[in-house]
Amino acid sequence: MRLPVRARLGLLCGALMVVSSSVLLIVVYLLLSASLPSRFDSIAIQLMPDGTAEVSSPEGPAVWSPSGRTEPFLSAALGQYVLWSALSLALLGVGAIAVGWWVSGRALRPLRRITATARRLSSQNLHERIALTGPKDELTDLAATVDEMLDRIEAGFTSQRRFIANAAHELRTPLAVQRTALQVGLVDPTPAELALIREQLLADNRRSQRLIEGLLLLARSDQGVLRSERVRLDEVVNDVLAQQRPDPKLTFEVELLPVLVRGETLLLTHLVGNLVTNAVRYNTSGGTVWVRTMPDGLLEVRNTGPLVAADTAAQLTEPFRRGAGRTHSTDDGCGLGLSIVESITTAHHGALDLTARPEGGLYVRVTLPAAPSHRVPPPTAP
Repeated sequence: MRLPVRARLGLLCGALMVVSSSVLLIVVYLLLSASLPSRFDSIAIQLMPDGTAEVSSPEGPAVWSPSGRTEPFLSAALGQYVLWSALSLALLGVGAIAVGWWVSGRALRPLRRITATARRLSSQNLHERIALTGPKDELTDLAATVDEMLDRIEAGFTSQRRFIANAAHELRTPLAVQRTALQVGLVDPTPAELALIREQLLADNRRSQRLIEGLLLLARSDQGVLRSERVRLDEVVNDVLAQQRPDPKLTFEVELLPVLVRGETLLLTHLVGNLVTNAVRYNTSGGTVWVRTMPDGLLEVRNTGPLVAADTAAQLTEPFRRGAGRTHSTDDGCGLGLSIVESITTAHHGALDLTARPEGGLYVRVTLPAAPSHRVPPPTAP
């Protein structure tokens, strides 16, 4: 049976006290055994007429009975020393165990508070915190760390609940539209109405497919990087831009400097693709998209577009969150683009920064850990 920590600390204190005191008593005993006989040998004894003896020693004269002997006296003195030392040692051990039990109980009290709080926590009361006060030490640091962890867990639960609710809403809307089209539109329809219903159902189906694909990709990126390799980020950007459908209403300004990072090519391709698609989709007629890579692992994507509030820009990474001017239509994305970008960036131990441009649009900076490498050639223009 394993003893509690408090009992083990109490016994440890008692054991340390007994061992240290025993060493001290043994050393004193050995010193006395070595020094007392020599001191008795230096004593001068002079017999007196009354049968007693006058003892002369460095400490002064004394009277000693001639029947006394040095060896029995030394043995008796050392025996008394051993006896009283053993009794004192036993009392010290018991006292040390009691003191250790009391001190360890006071020292472990914050741990019991942390344990009790952790046992009470569930998904219904994640708002509770330990809030341990007192001088800064290891236990207050532990309590503060647990509180910070609870903050992250609560934020994760809140985000998960919101995500599930939003996903259910996003999936329910096209299903409701499709059901209405089937129930109402197919009641004695004309050929023109059938064609219109067909296009509407296909559009809703495509939107639902994009949403499901986005949810799957978000779940995949949340798992982290499964296969890390050296990736030319500038070449990934170049390939994504080459696959982008040309839009005569938009202007692309591209500056791709060679940059090598460590990561998963597929996830990085989705990251760049979502940023470019987002910059194109939420733009204005005759607008511009700026794309740039830097050797220190920096990817910048800027665009013109509708004005975004400064305090709203950082919230656009939440699933299904759209800023002002970002309408919800079948031509829009599924509302997961920047959420996927943030998840992939986090999986690569990078940093994502979203800033609202005063002229309209967003300024997105993704910083990824650069992989050390020899000099790489510039990519081919798209």
